[in-house]
Amino acid sequence: QVQLVESGGDLVQVGESLRLACVAIGASSRLNIMAWYRQTPGNERESVATYTHDGRVRYGESVKDRFTLSRDLTPNSIVLQMNNLRSEDTGRYFCNTPPVYWGQGTQVTVSS
Repeated sequence: QVQLVESGGDLVQVGESLRLACVAIGASSRLNIMAWYRQTPGNERESVATYTHDGRVRYGESVKDRFTLSRDLTPNSIVLQMNNLRSEDTGRYFCNTPPVYWGQGTQVTVSS
């Protein structure tokens, strides 16, 4: 059983930055595919950034050039650096790894 724990959500102003972290606990091997999703008000959950099986990173269109996904030194941990935040980035951010593991999420609120 894999448990995903997110952290780093906060209330910030437009244009500021946040760093979200996700650690996978209980994995018996390296998790090649790890991702961030978000649920924004009135919208379905959407993909934000994903480490694909071949090590590449895929970003959602609305976050390209502002968000950066990287692996932390801690095994099976990923970090999402979010810069130049916009009010529409407000939402709950979830960590995910296949097949069905999700964290509880961390709330990001961007105030104008």
